[in-house]
Amino acid sequence: MSSNNDLAKRKPGKVYLVGAGPGDPTLITVKGLGILSRAEVVVYDHLASKRLLKHVPATAKRIYAGKKGNVHHAFTQAEINQMLVDYAKSGKMVVRLKGGDPFIFGRGGEEIEELVEAGVAFEVVPGVTSATAAATYAGIPITHRNFTSSVAFITGHEDPTKGDSRLAWDKISTGIGTLVFYMGIKNLPSIAKNLIKNGRDPKSSVAVIRWASTPEQRTVVGNLENIAAIVKEADIKPPALVVVGEVVKLRDTINWFEKKPLFGKRILVTRTRTQASELVMLLEDNGADCLEGSTIALVEPDSWSEIDQALADIGSYDWLLFTSINAISFFFKRLREKGMDARDLKGPQIAVVGTATAEILHDYGIKADLLPKEFTGEGLAEALLEQGVKGNKILIPRALKAREILPEKLQEGGAEVTVAPVYQNVRPDDYAMVRNALEEKQIDMVTFTSSSTVRNFLEMLEIKNDDEFERLLGDVKVAVIGPITAKTALQSNLKIDVQPETYTIGAMVEAIVDFYEDA
Repeated sequence: MSSNNDLAKRKPGKVYLVGAGPGDPTLITVKGLGILSRAEVVVYDHLASKRLLKHVPATAKRIYAGKKGNVHHAFTQAEINQMLVDYAKSGKMVVRLKGGDPFIFGRGGEEIEELVEAGVAFEVVPGVTSATAAATYAGIPITHRNFTSSVAFITGHEDPTKGDSRLAWDKISTGIGTLVFYMGIKNLPSIAKNLIKNGRDPKSSVAVIRWASTPEQRTVVGNLENIAAIVKEADIKPPALVVVGEVVKLRDTINWFEKKPLFGKRILVTRTRTQASELVMLLEDNGADCLEGSTIALVEPDSWSEIDQALADIGSYDWLLFTSINAISFFFKRLREKGMDARDLKGPQIAVVGTATAEILHDYGIKADLLPKEFTGEGLAEALLEQGVKGNKILIPRALKAREILPEKLQEGGAEVTVAPVYQNVRPDDYAMVRNALEEKQIDMVTFTSSSTVRNFLEMLEIKNDDEFERLLGDVKVAVIGPITAKTALQSNLKIDVQPETYTIGAMVEAIVDFYEDA
């Protein structure tokens, strides 16, 4: 009889060439993202957003195969080809994640030829190509009926001065309205010279776009006569695309991405990795470049005994209180593990600390019975005390270590309070990346969404004295979600620049936008 291992060895593997898009990780196709989420091996390029790797299963093997011009190649193309073949033949589902589209100057065709020769099954998932994305994000329509209906994508790697050029410069110079050169920075002077030599107007508009569709995007504009000098003065480095054509003039009217209110601002998000996505998404929607530097990791408590006992007696409680999204998540996880569901919570009334918590609770099929006017522990305590809690039995699932103000006030009001840990906060080990960014003055603002993010942030930086504190944080703006977090920040000698009136992530982002727009 064949073993499971023998069957696994005979399982045919497959290679998926997936276009990652131009840089913004949200521009990958739905199909590409689905394939990535099932990958067993991922071979990814320098131009594919590293943030896409968070969608890859934790058990998958990740292999960086990036190429940066002629400076550094992690692997040769031949080695990459062989790697794809070998992993597929071992029965793995392999994803070759390539920037832009695999078949537009991505050497995808060459890799497929090797797979065909080796008899390996494959599939190609197109991606948003960098040429169209760069122009779009720079506010340049590459075709426009008032300017041109033709466009050509051209490699800028080829030296246009060499005698055996494969490019018909005499034809593309005047025969095509918009020219988009990939990887053309190094040869830009020669490209411009050759276009002029072959009949293109020296005053033809040119745009050079670096890191298109990302918060690091930079665009410079000139004409064929001066663009090389402009690029040199602006210190534009690869990866960048060059757009030649009169459509570039429309950038003055259509430019949208670089006019976002937070464009050019780098903001540090200190929330847990699982929670950071909403804040990061909203900040990036407004043009910010987000650095995720989690100061907290959430793990299960060392013991479930207190919450398990409370769940066994859940019908005896008058109130069930949730003071955070995390508490809801871990509480319901444990509820399911005990073979229970929302129907078992029909006994107590349920109160939450704010609208975000109420929305998450609603996702579990439960509408909160009480929402305080002020979204703090004090506010929740006040709302409950107004109703009268004397003799009530109240359950608070929460973090192992948390502020005691809520249970203390309820106990003072005559309630019997059970505090049951359902998770605990622990600090991540390494914060070198964040410290280096602060040392290099690469962070404009840091965001704090709880007192623990403030305390952990400062402890993890390991600041030794006041001079070092001022050097690292003196010029950094600070945004906090509410008064409790603000109090902790002020006690830590941080100056508060942004604090929303409503203590939610959405309101916090709106306040950050207002701060920079008013600056």
